[in-house]
Amino acid sequence: MTGFAEYEAYDGIGLAGLIRDRSVTAGEVLEAAIVRLEARNPAVNAIVDRLYERARKVAAAPLPTSPLAGVPYPIKDLGAMIAGEQTTGGSRFMADVVAKVSTVVVERLEAAGLPLFARTNSCEFGMSLTCEPQAFGPTLNPWDQAIIAGGSSGGAAAAVAARIVPMAHASDGFGSIRVPASCCGLVGLKPSRGRNSFAPFLGERTGGNVGEHAVTITVRDSAALLDITSGLAEGDPYTAPPPARPFLAEVSATPGRLRIAFTTGEKSGAKAEPEHLSLLAETCRILEGLGHTVAEADPPISHEETQAIFATLMAANAAQIVRSHPTKGRLPVDGEIERVTMATALKGEQVKGHDVFMAQARMHAMARRMGAFHRDWDVLLTPGLAQLPPKLGWLDMMMDDADEYWRRIGAFSPYTVWFNETGQP
Repeated sequence: MTGFAEYEAYDGIGLAGLIRDRSVTAGEVLEAAIVRLEARNPAVNAIVDRLYERARKVAAAPLPTSPLAGVPYPIKDLGAMIAGEQTTGGSRFMADVVAKVSTVVVERLEAAGLPLFARTNSCEFGMSLTCEPQAFGPTLNPWDQAIIAGGSSGGAAAAVAARIVPMAHASDGFGSIRVPASCCGLVGLKPSRGRNSFAPFLGERTGGNVGEHAVTITVRDSAALLDITSGLAEGDPYTAPPPARPFLAEVSATPGRLRIAFTTGEKSGAKAEPEHLSLLAETCRILEGLGHTVAEADPPISHEETQAIFATLMAANAAQIVRSHPTKGRLPVDGEIERVTMATALKGEQVKGHDVFMAQARMHAMARRMGAFHRDWDVLLTPGLAQLPPKLGWLDMMMDDADEYWRRIGAFSPYTVWFNETGQP
């Protein structure tokens, strides 16, 4: 690799520190990321759009005071919009859509001096836990190209795991930050409901289940990004409680002795493979060794209920998405969207208004029960996934049997959707 050779030895905060100290320029850091993108992306297909000139202008301008100023950052091609740039949602149907304005998370990132230099691959409309869209082709896992990188933020995770960048924007509606982080060995945090705004267009996504944030190589980068992006925007229907201090300060703070509950999820109806249960037990032993109180306690959650709520909201959401093309003014035709998307949207056409309200009422009741559970427990520990990452093609959105597709999704990652529905981080 040419250019700034030490680039990969640093996380985002480390790179920003070098820029502040004038050990290296923001332009040199950006070019190091671009060199790695061009060299490594052909092997993983993490990046689907290059925004180099836009980013070079940011890197060449005076930078604001920010813990991540000057650090190159790719944006997922779903949800977050960059004014003047294509935004496809991973779908052929949306290939002609260009954002007229930036979403507030993007505005906050640019205000903090992050050069947004690329867009990352996503499955179609975020409706998978792998990243294999027909629009751009599959993203491959840098650790093993035969298995999935996770999804829907698979492009983000592959870009970070391939060390193109130390951090990347991501979003999560039923595991789409945490599953790719698990598959690629990264830090993945889905923030609390309302922590990051969807302004200026949406108040919520998928009934309040989606959160935007990032995948990173370090916890401190994740915290610093959340300090930059979080906060209420005008008209938001939800807002998370304000932090007592910056999230970055929490990384080095002593947590005290925590009360940690763990669950295998078996009583809820989730079934994890032995490898995952073994890692759960090992993690519990480590936490006990650090002085925390650790005990088994099952949360008031039913796998059957969480999946039923999710199925209703996802179907209604799919129906809404395919009716919302901003320029075509028509529904998609054959070949423009994937089979699972179409089948799920057709189910959504049969969902009645009261079905959606009932699903949300059950979801909020679950959140109340979890709130009561956490009177006794500071942390709930679960397996990340229930199965090892499968081979590419197993979660295929071109399957003819959409019911089997969603059954596989629920079996692979039964735990992540709990926290989308309760709104917890």
